[in-house]
Amino acid sequence: MNQAKRRVRQSMTSLVQQELTQRGLMDAYLSRPPYQQNDYLWWINSAKRDETKQKRLTQMLEELERGDSYMKMSWHAL
Repeated sequence: MNQAKRRVRQSMTSLVQQELTQRGLMDAYLSRPPYQQNDYLWWINSAKRDETKQKRLTQMLEELERGDSYMKMSWHAL
């Protein structure tokens, strides 16, 4: 039986939570589909270097502020 692989649910780090809260973007984050929330967290959490984590976090925050993109792809809420 071939079952579809399920994505592992990622945990939000205190750094991500703090940045979302401080910048008033938690609602924007939570309004995104669950797969986007999880993808963002996986992408940030998978970085090995702190500099890379920060760069990815900054990109996510900027995309949430603009509300027009997801992982550098055009995106609009339905």
